[in-house]
Amino acid sequence: MTLNNKKFMTLVLALAAGAVFLFGCAAKKAGTAETTKIVNASIGSIKSKITSTGTVQPKNRVEMKPSTDGRVETILVNEGDKVKKGQVLAWMSSQERASLLDAARAKGSAELKYWQDVYKPTPLIAPIDGEVIVRAVEPGQSVTAATAVLVLSDRLIVVATVDETDIGKVLVGQNSLVGLDAYSDVSARGKVDHISYESKTVNNVTTYAVDIIPDKVPAVFRSGMTANVTIFDKQKADVLVLPLEAVSVDNTGSYVSVDTGVPGKPAKRKIETGMSDLSNVEIVSGITEADKIIVTSKKFALNAQASGTNPFFNPPRARTTTGGQAAQGGGSGQGQSR
Repeated sequence: MTLNNKKFMTLVLALAAGAVFLFGCAAKKAGTAETTKIVNASIGSIKSKITSTGTVQPKNRVEMKPSTDGRVETILVNEGDKVKKGQVLAWMSSQERASLLDAARAKGSAELKYWQDVYKPTPLIAPIDGEVIVRAVEPGQSVTAATAVLVLSDRLIVVATVDETDIGKVLVGQNSLVGLDAYSDVSARGKVDHISYESKTVNNVTTYAVDIIPDKVPAVFRSGMTANVTIFDKQKADVLVLPLEAVSVDNTGSYVSVDTGVPGKPAKRKIETGMSDLSNVEIVSGITEADKIIVTSKKFALNAQASGTNPFFNPPRARTTTGGQAAQGGGSGQGQSR
């Protein structure tokens, strides 16, 4: 390494060390800003709930397949139609009948009609009351015994995915609320109908399937839609509640800071809490609605003076144009004084 290179490296290291030192000084000047406010406990309701995502699915999905290979002659229903158990939904011909009819058709309409009357088609009959959710083939199409010509659903439900940490709070019969990503203004109330006994693990997260049956299925529900599910665990009305941020916990239990009227001298008072939700907690004993509770919030703040000492922070300076107006540094403009 030449002498000039050594001097250059020494200069770079010195500048880097200086930058680290100045940045550390700036960090020391940074601190937390405290804000306080006074709140009162109030009478209200509190709900403990579990939120999850799910999918709209048929409760019972029945695929209607022909008993033999052949050709579909007529389909009598469309997707969305309601059907009854025992109703004829389609007619089809076996391979033998289809071949015979094709040969008769070549001989004329009279021959065709004779064999159509003599050799009857096979009906596809609905095994359940439900709704047609898939019409997979059209008349004239050849099918095999493995082809699902029609798919029926008895009713649509929502299958929610609940984390194992919450599944212990879910019980059959609990009220729920279902919303759809596709229709944000549509929601349906329902109840928990079934909790899966077998878990699924995806990306090291263990979940259980929970069936939600809507009280009334909205017309816009479609199988496969993504749903947002809220399951209501517990609910209490007309109880004393306080914001969660007002309650502190130490090794002796829960407590709040009560305003005594003397600045800087709040009273620490132990309280007994009950159930809580995402924003409020039930107060069983310890305070009343008349007590003024001090809530202290801490927020990280960077000292303005400290930011000015940061060598990497260089706020733009104003420059004067010939028109006497200030322009921000870093831009370009005509008429700039030289």
